[in-house]
Amino acid sequence: MCEANQTQVTQIYLLGFQELYKFKILLFIVFLLIYILILGGNAAIIILVTIVDQLKIPMFFFLKHLAAADVLLTTTIVPMMLGIILIKEGTMPFLGCIIQLLCLGVFGSVQCLVIAAMSYDRYLAICVPLRYASLMNPNVCFQLVFGSYVLGALLRASEIIVVFHLRFCHHNYIDHFFCDFGPLVGLSTSDTSVLMIQDFITSIFMMSFPLAFIIISYICISFTILNISSALGRKKAFSTCSSHLATVCTYYGTLMTIYMVPTDYSTVNMNKYRSLLVIVVTPLMNPIIYSLRNQEIKRAVLKCTSLIRTNR
Repeated sequence: MCEANQTQVTQIYLLGFQELYKFKILLFIVFLLIYILILGGNAAIIILVTIVDQLKIPMFFFLKHLAAADVLLTTTIVPMMLGIILIKEGTMPFLGCIIQLLCLGVFGSVQCLVIAAMSYDRYLAICVPLRYASLMNPNVCFQLVFGSYVLGALLRASEIIVVFHLRFCHHNYIDHFFCDFGPLVGLSTSDTSVLMIQDFITSIFMMSFPLAFIIISYICISFTILNISSALGRKKAFSTCSSHLATVCTYYGTLMTIYMVPTDYSTVNMNKYRSLLVIVVTPLMNPIIYSLRNQEIKRAVLKCTSLIRTNR
C-alpha cells in the first residue's frame, strides 16, 4: 500500500517518441507500412503452410507457429505505438500495462523456443535421417510448440505476478512506447532486487539455453555435413539449414544488440529505439528470409498464384 501522502498508480503514461514528434506523420506512415508488411508476410506463410500439401512437414509447421508468434508480438505493441506517435504520448490502465508486459514476454519466449525446435528438426533431418520420420512425427511437433507456449506462459506469469504485487506510488511516466519490463519496474517504490534476479534467471533460461542448444545442434550438423563425400551433397544439406541460420542470426543479433550493450543513461534512453529491432525488424525479416531463400516456399507461392489465375 502507498503512504498517506502518495497516490496509487492506476494509469501509466507512455512518452513515446517525443523528441521526434515533428516527424510524426513520416514515422506513422513508415511504421504503418512495416506493420502491414509484417501482417501480410507472416499471414501468407501461415496460409501457405496450412493449405499447400508440400509444406505440411515439420520444418514448416514450426515456421507457421513462428510466424504466428511474430504477428502476436507485433500486434501487442505496434497499434498502440502508432497512436502514441500521432498524439505525442499514450495512456494505459495499469492492468493493461501488466497484460501487455505478459503478452510480450510470452510471445518473445515462444519465438526463442520455436527457433530452438527448428534447429532440433534440422539436426534430426541431417544427422539421423533414417529415424527422422519417427522422431519428428506430427505428435512430437505439436508437443514442442504447445510446450513452448506453456513454458513461456508459466515462467513469464510468475514474474508478472510479482510485478503486480509491487507498490507503484506517485510516478507513472515511462519514456518508452510500450510497457517494457525495466522502465515499469523502475517506477516501483518496493524493493525489486529479488524480482531482478528472477528476471535475470528467467531470461538466461529462455534465451541463453535455447541459443546454446542451437549452437550445439549446428556443431553436430557441421560435422555431419563435412563427412558427406560429394560437394553436391554437402551443398544440398547446408541449403536446408540456410534459412533457419539466417533467422537465428537475425533474431539473436537483435537481442544481443539490446541486452549486451553496457548500461548507462544514454544507452537506457537508446534502448527504446533498439527495442524496435525485436518489435518490427525481426518479424519483418522472417518472411523475407524464407520467401527468398527457400525453394519450397517459392514453389508454393507460384502454385497458389497459378491456381488463382486459372480460377479467374
